[in-house]
Amino acid sequence: MPLLEFTSRGIYCAAADVYLDPWKKVPKALITHGHSDHARWGNQQYITHHDNVPIIQHRLGNITVAGKSYGERFSINGVQFSFHPAGHVPGSSQIRVENRGEVWVFTGDYKLENDGISTPFEAVICHTFITECTFGLPVFNWQDPVKVHRQINQWWAANKAAGITSLLMGYSLGKAQRLLKHLDPKIGKIFTHGAPEKMTEVLRSQIDFPETQLITRETNKKQIAGNLVLAPPAVMGSAWAKKLGEISTGYASGWMAFRGARRRRAVDKAFVLSDHADWKGLLHAVEATGCENVITTHGYTDIFAQYLREKGWNARTEKTQYEAETPETTVAE
Repeated sequence: MPLLEFTSRGIYCAAADVYLDPWKKVPKALITHGHSDHARWGNQQYITHHDNVPIIQHRLGNITVAGKSYGERFSINGVQFSFHPAGHVPGSSQIRVENRGEVWVFTGDYKLENDGISTPFEAVICHTFITECTFGLPVFNWQDPVKVHRQINQWWAANKAAGITSLLMGYSLGKAQRLLKHLDPKIGKIFTHGAPEKMTEVLRSQIDFPETQLITRETNKKQIAGNLVLAPPAVMGSAWAKKLGEISTGYASGWMAFRGARRRRAVDKAFVLSDHADWKGLLHAVEATGCENVITTHGYTDIFAQYLREKGWNARTEKTQYEAETPETTVAE
């Protein structure tokens, strides 16, 4: 029996009787990060990184959860586990599993760039590496994030000069905070939709963010005009967005590298910024582990596994219920 196996409930370690990011209710779950496809409600006990504890408590409510530090070894039924930085979003981890000299690593989701809010990715030596490959095609090649953040601030400043409100969209956990961290408050005020505002408040004790102002029923167009509004993508074209007055829309996602995705989103400005590894990042991560075996999950699994096999790795795919982002349904980006 392999150290980790893919079951109908999730990734299971039989020797420890514990699941990693299960998609169905289980007695004990180790959780990589707070996105809803990896941290689901209903498990009896959760174990995760300390920084992820308040995130999943905010999202899942009253749960039994224990927090661990990065690199802290703990044993379950004689199997050794530890969490290691994934660089995906604040509190995100890879999970290292060791038993009888055999080591597996499950990445959850990850990226190699330092985003300024998450503990940077750390390569973990292992025999078997379970990797996401959301952007597992050579066409995905991210530019320097510093340049992207500069483009965002320049777009906002130009809108400010024209008296137009900038509506910048990104997912409420991770992307919104990454955008906020690098916004230049000297340009103007930063207003927020309730979803990213609540999550940002959860994280303010861990991360130094610029000041924000929540949009309420009392907020009027004159207050917002020329400033920036940070909101989730779901507000695009909504009645809530229409109340903002004259706006220029911007959307930050790795999928903005595709012209078709930009057209379908119908945004004024597309910013290519992802919280997942690009093609080169995925390859670098695999190489850095020194692994012999690779299991690809959620994303361009078949293409990435085939390429790895051609390069000498023992690579295969496994199906999970993690929601591989598409240009239309970018749930965990």
